[in-house]
Amino acid sequence: MTIRKRFASGKTAKEADHQPRVAVGEEGGVLGCAFSGNWTTRTVTLVDAEMRKIEKRSGFKTLALDLSHIEKMDTAGAWLIDRLVSAFEKKGVEIRLQGQSEIASILLGAVGDAVRREPETGGAKPPNIIIRALEAVGRRVYEMRDDFLSSMNILGATIRGSQMKLGRGHAVNPAAIFNQIDRMGVGAIPVVVLMSAIVGAIVAQQGAYQLSYFGADIFVVDLVGVLILRELGVLMTAIMIAGRSGSAITAEIGSMKMREEVDALKVIGLNPIGVLVFPRLVALVIALPCLTIIANFAALGGGIAAAWLYSDIAPAAFIDRLRVAIDLSTIFAGLIKAPFMAMIIGTIASVEGMKVGGSAESLGQHVTASVVKSIFVVIILDGLFAMFYAAIEF
Repeated sequence: MTIRKRFASGKTAKEADHQPRVAVGEEGGVLGCAFSGNWTTRTVTLVDAEMRKIEKRSGFKTLALDLSHIEKMDTAGAWLIDRLVSAFEKKGVEIRLQGQSEIASILLGAVGDAVRREPETGGAKPPNIIIRALEAVGRRVYEMRDDFLSSMNILGATIRGSQMKLGRGHAVNPAAIFNQIDRMGVGAIPVVVLMSAIVGAIVAQQGAYQLSYFGADIFVVDLVGVLILRELGVLMTAIMIAGRSGSAITAEIGSMKMREEVDALKVIGLNPIGVLVFPRLVALVIALPCLTIIANFAALGGGIAAAWLYSDIAPAAFIDRLRVAIDLSTIFAGLIKAPFMAMIIGTIASVEGMKVGGSAESLGQHVTASVVKSIFVVIILDGLFAMFYAAIEF
């Protein structure tokens, strides 16, 4: 027990010899502070209160700091001394440092730079709303450029190299194409027929209601026939396919990307574009025009029913008037758009699927982006076709 006490008292005395100390004196408008001992993380708390008292003193023009007797110093000790220097610099007091070692000078300079840089970084104001808006526009433009290049890459790879294996002969797998046609085309018939019939009936009902004021009820046939066959039939079908099949393509390819199955295809010598993208793209190009024809018939059927109920136009009279109102150019004006819209939907869906990262959140984001981008570009393409048809008087 006596040995333990002696050891403890000896250790305390040794530590006391190296405790940080501050000797303060004032003479002729100069406040002098002499530091000694170890100024480290474990010991600076002993002089923190004393240093704060010194910071509050005033009535002199110069602060002289003597660091020659400091034995050890780390960032905590340097910060404490720098805090004292900063407090008097704000009061306009001249600072004089002397006796510091080379290491202490480097440490004080680094701590001072870091401390003085914090308010500038933390207090920096965010750019105004105009700069943020322009930045967002710039980012979207670069994203559009990257998406366009990726789409052209996938489209070119699909057209140029649809082979199932690199360096081997078999180019196209008919079974995969027919399987995708069944899923994307035949499986979509019920929803396409239902939605097209409802939209056709709504257009006929609203047209009959408005035209009845002018006694021109029969022209509802022209309205429904031209609007459905030239615009709404293919546009509604493309939008429904973008939401139904485009999202499925992105989810399928994206989930394979998450599980690294796309990389596995490359390792075993298969072309991922030929295996994953080509059958789906070909199936969409075949299925969308066929679905457009079905949607046109369903929409005209809904229009016939609505015209019969609201305007007493018999189905036979509706069909006779429809023969006069439309011709082959009206029908083909809509069908010509279908393959182009199918290519856009399939390409955008494949690009977004290939961009999926390793998380479920990334998959959800790219599926959403696939549907939104596909619908947006499809509507833009429809407007471009409308302007082109008007220019050539088609």
